[in-house]
Amino acid sequence: MDNEHGTRANGLNHAEHVLGRISRELAAKFDGVFTAEMVDRYVFESYTALARTARIKTYLPSITRHFAYDRLTALAHSQGTRPSGKPEVLFVCVQNAGRSQMAAALLKHHAGETVNVRSAGSMPAEHLVPNVTAVMNDLGINLEHEFPKPLTDDVVRAADVVVTMGCGDACPIYPGKRYEDWKIDDPDGRTLQEVLTIRDQLDRRVKELFAGLPA
Repeated sequence: MDNEHGTRANGLNHAEHVLGRISRELAAKFDGVFTAEMVDRYVFESYTALARTARIKTYLPSITRHFAYDRLTALAHSQGTRPSGKPEVLFVCVQNAGRSQMAAALLKHHAGETVNVRSAGSMPAEHLVPNVTAVMNDLGINLEHEFPKPLTDDVVRAADVVVTMGCGDACPIYPGKRYEDWKIDDPDGRTLQEVLTIRDQLDRRVKELFAGLPA
């Protein structure tokens, strides 16, 4: 039992050490924008939120850094301290494991660096749907490093366009934003051919959305 407690304590100490390093790194990146204390809070909040659903804890620090950085970037944009100068689009579904991930990847594919794209889930899953990864690979789009992310207020505030797909009332509504709700089937539990059809439906909608975004 003592060994078990010792292992847990060592694991916790290691996580705190790594998160502290991430906090210091991000505090330097956002120097003059956010205080070190605020960055530290965002890092630990992001870690806690991701740890609730993460199946493999090994990659938690690296995805925590990515998630915290993205949230801080979104917050800086929404507050006007670091505006991106680009349209900001957020895709939301329930698990952020299928539709919203595909839509975000497709928009990045078509828009390149001209649009800032994010995705999130109202109840994020542990991992992406395998058939989703497969059909995106067919287009040369690699989702290997993507992960389900919880929906947070900062990314909603940063968005100019919020596209929801099956998440109901989970997404907060703010004035001055464009909201769309796409009726697209959930790919979870579907065959490869069915997910391929869903991908193509999303691709058409994404192209229409991209065409209507300001230059």
